[in-house]
Amino acid sequence: MKKLLFTLVVLVALSFFLAFPITSPAVPPAPKPQPAVPAAAPAEHPEIREAIASLRRAREHLNRAAHDYQGHRADAIRAIDEAINQLQICMRYE
Repeated sequence: MKKLLFTLVVLVALSFFLAFPITSPAVPPAPKPQPAVPAAAPAEHPEIREAIASLRRAREHLNRAAHDYQGHRADAIRAIDEAINQLQICMRYE
């Protein structure tokens, strides 16, 4: 069961690494002109918030795990932290 959970967490973390580019663009995008009419509130990004919550729960499970998995647990926790960071960056954009 622990091996299945670990594999699932690693697969989720890797999917986020593959889904979102890690490097930033060389040239930042030009600022958008501000519309005269106030824009609607930005989207809440419920899927991204749910993914962040799931990753945080997975990280807590790994932190409490009794086994080190030959160092892979620490690597998975770092991958989860990076995935959370990338998702938080995504939430800044509409």
